[in-house]
Amino acid sequence: MNAKFAIGDQVIYTRDKYSNRPGPRAKNVSPTPHGETYAYQVDKFWVVTAVEPDGSLVLQTRRGKVHTVNFSDPRLRRATWWERLLYGSRFPSPGQLPPPSVR
Repeated sequence: MNAKFAIGDQVIYTRDKYSNRPGPRAKNVSPTPHGETYAYQVDKFWVVTAVEPDGSLVLQTRRGKVHTVNFSDPRLRRATWWERLLYGSRFPSPGQLPPPSVR
């Protein structure tokens, strides 16, 4: 992925999860080899708060958690215009983000 990310970009990160009861937003649900739990994926709606020189992105969740992800991670993508419209409430609002110099 050669796309450049900028501070404030809304991104969607697909996270792998495992549990006994997948939630309603789970996709690609499949049982684990022994059938005790399920493996599935959930889309996370984050905002870019910093772009590091090494190519990693600092992402913030709606609840204030911070994650660092490489920009070339195949599970990371920029939200399309209709996803920003449809899922707008799932992204952090600009008022929740820290100033650019604070992390």
